Amino acid sequence: MTTERPHTPLLDRVESPAGMKALSDAELARLAHELRQETISAVSVTGGHLGASLGVVELTVALHAVFETPRDKLIWDVGHQAYPHKILTGRRDRIRTLRQGGGLSGFTRRAESEYDPFGAAHSSTSISAALGFAVARDLGQPTGDAIAVIGDGAMSAGMAFEALNNAGHLGKRLFVILNDNEMSIAPPVGAMSKYLSRLYAEKPLQDFKSIARSALDLLPPPLREGAERAKHLVKGMVVGGTLFEELGFSYVGPIDGHDMEQLLTMLRTVRNRAEGPVLVHVITRKGKGYGPAERADDKYHGVARFDVITGEQKKAKSNAPSYTQVFAESLIREAEDDNKIVAITAAMPSGTGLDLFARRFPARTFDVGIAEQHGVTFAAGLAAAGMKPFCAIYSTFLQRAYDQVVHDVAIQRLPVRFAIDRAGLVGADGPTHAGAFDTAFLANLPGFVVMAAADEAELKHMVATAAAIDDRPSAFRFPRGEGLGVDLPERGEVLEIGKGRIVREGGKVALLSFGTRLAECLKAAEELDARGLPATVADARFAKPLDEELIRRLARDHEVLVTVEEGAIGGFASHVLQFLALEGLLENGLKVRPMVLPDSFIAQDSPAKMYDAAGLNASQIVETVLAALAGGASLQAIPPARA
Repeated sequence: MTTERPHTPLLDRVESPAGMKALSDAELARLAHELRQETISAVSVTGGHLGASLGVVELTVALHAVFETPRDKLIWDVGHQAYPHKILTGRRDRIRTLRQGGGLSGFTRRAESEYDPFGAAHSSTSISAALGFAVARDLGQPTGDAIAVIGDGAMSAGMAFEALNNAGHLGKRLFVILNDNEMSIAPPVGAMSKYLSRLYAEKPLQDFKSIARSALDLLPPPLREGAERAKHLVKGMVVGGTLFEELGFSYVGPIDGHDMEQLLTMLRTVRNRAEGPVLVHVITRKGKGYGPAERADDKYHGVARFDVITGEQKKAKSNAPSYTQVFAESLIREAEDDNKIVAITAAMPSGTGLDLFARRFPARTFDVGIAEQHGVTFAAGLAAAGMKPFCAIYSTFLQRAYDQVVHDVAIQRLPVRFAIDRAGLVGADGPTHAGAFDTAFLANLPGFVVMAAADEAELKHMVATAAAIDDRPSAFRFPRGEGLGVDLPERGEVLEIGKGRIVREGGKVALLSFGTRLAECLKAAEELDARGLPATVADARFAKPLDEELIRRLARDHEVLVTVEEGAIGGFASHVLQFLALEGLLENGLKVRPMVLPDSFIAQDSPAKMYDAAGLNASQIVETVLAALAGGASLQAIPPARA
């Protein structure tokens, strides 16, 4: 009797894509199975973007097997789906450090690996970047093919079409893999999603899903006859690759993104025969191969650590609601009494809390897709028509629509209300999602009202205040995560515009906070009091307009004034210093020390450790005060090393 020896896991033998070249197609399919299990296992330990990664396992294996990475540049849009790619490109031994302090990034990052030729985290950039590599190659740079992998949700952004149009015009050899899983983070919306759905819903294309309608010369001879028949069947129909062909691309597909044989055949064909730009349309299933993800509404887009067997996520429990939840519930309360209030999100209904608003007011909720520019100007149009739009967008995503904020909202003084989630440092998502710049880029716009909530009760007040402002644009910012657990009023109160509050009376030291560092200021005041230095603590509430009376009082009655904010230089403190200088309040020995985020991008870690690296925790506030009293320079004069 003989006992069959178990197979050595292929994943143990493949340390880089070079190790895949000797594998048969059957072995590549087996490798994909092992890669899926390893991805599930790793993310169960770290948490992260699981669903998108599971959807591209076969595609990842096929791309690395067919192309010659890293000489060929494989560019993943957003990067949510890049975990299998990281495992195959020499980072398997570190994959369980994903999104942890000192560990692998949750997105692609140039500094991390030569297999990450372009950093990502925000969507719809891949085609533009890939075209840059393709043009550089044709101008003599030592690089190979450029391959962009972009999801159907990301195709709703105008930037993707700008890149497609330019690529078609230039005619460079370029590969765009359209990963169509019919879902971005939320079910995608708009005409593009419906168009893509039609591509494989129609019977003729379903019968011939692995062929190219217009790029017949790219196909091996056995497929050409079938391709011709399919082309005649769909003649005159606005389906298939018509849109992409009009933009100058050869269209290939749709093909089954989980069928390794189809993937390998088609990718090898287009790689060997393509001359100009080619779009390969691949159909995948988000969360593929893991039951709990496939059954979940969001396909496990972003998960906490979880039990692999049950799929149960191990989320930390807290009695305090999240800031996002408080915002959503406050907006619902305001909208119950005001039918002019509408809400806009850019493909982030659950992330911004507007999924809750949509359940209560579906006709007054608008998800514009990954199209922040359109979303802001759409909100401006609503405001011009007399509605009260709340535009809920993450701080870093709002950066993508800054021209629209300036030109379409601020110049016209339209009362669009910006609810800015993810203000400050955000933890595992790292610098690409850290809201560092919104105070600076909004507070310098004429007529804007800019607020920051110190806690969840203040957030309720600011939602009510924004709803009441009907003569100019406004914004209020709040962080990711749970609140402080403070008592919440049933409904927010309308604040007096440009008025802060004294939270604690003290002596020669004043701490002026803008945002949720107020809690750290109060801790610092306790320690200063123990040292015999009672400190006044104030909550500014507004960066614009400033509470000039409050600032005068703090400057007049204190020897040291320290401002504290969760934003970059150029924000709240800059406005305070400008006011102090113009009022001549810096000429009487007042020692002012602004505490802001340092002039560097802070790497992912827990929020507490990130704020420690930024120098914005209570202990560093105390040290700043002591140094100022001693006549020393600010402790933040020398920023920490760049991430």
